[in-house]
Amino acid sequence: MSAPTAGIIYPDHAAEDEYPWAAALLGVHLPVTHVYGTDLHAVPELLDLGRPDRLAAGAAALAEHAPQSVVWACTSGSFVYGPEGAQQQIDQLAAATGVPASSTSAAFVAALADLGLTRVAVAASYPREVAALFVDYLAAAGIEVVAMGSAGIDTAAEVGGLAPEQVLELAVAHDRPEAQTLLVPDTAMRTLAVIPDLEARLGKPVLTANQVTIWQALALAGSRPTSSVLGALFAQRQDHARQ
Repeated sequence: MSAPTAGIIYPDHAAEDEYPWAAALLGVHLPVTHVYGTDLHAVPELLDLGRPDRLAAGAAALAEHAPQSVVWACTSGSFVYGPEGAQQQIDQLAAATGVPASSTSAAFVAALADLGLTRVAVAASYPREVAALFVDYLAAAGIEVVAMGSAGIDTAAEVGGLAPEQVLELAVAHDRPEAQTLLVPDTAMRTLAVIPDLEARLGKPVLTANQVTIWQALALAGSRPTSSVLGALFAQRQDHARQ
């Protein structure tokens, strides 16, 4: 049986190297194609970045890989549309590809539901105005955000340049004891390698943008691989919902 293939549409360039790393770790195929716009974390630019024609072009570039699912790997470029607009974005992507589709924002909601978590803290890299839209998106899905921290970083390139210790510092600083989990919502941030350390420090699951994107993409492709180094979301566990 061939390994599952989940296509990733990634904006510009920042932390896309996390996808081949995870693919090798999990024994799956995660082909990545890029769409280009500005990498500025501002509402008009993000709305432009997630335009249907951009995503359709990204989907077309993935066709040669015959993916079983496709995910728009951009949190801010999905939640900025609001809950209804973000779902429409997914529906349009599914229509363009003919396979199940999602986005990183929707993947966060799906991952929280899978783990049975509803009370979160958010450690956002974005400016506060943009981060607040993620909080609104989560609230519309019935998720309680007990704290939202904003690092105020203006561009994806700057986020991609953060060292592992800076990612750890940003995340730990914005956790709260009453939160069941910490969300780190930016696919431009390299987080996969620090998830075990973060979960050990905080004593709770940590969900990061590229992590949930990979998980959701594979789940939509019919695959649920496990790993001991990708956090609670990928841990081997009894999933009663699928018994």
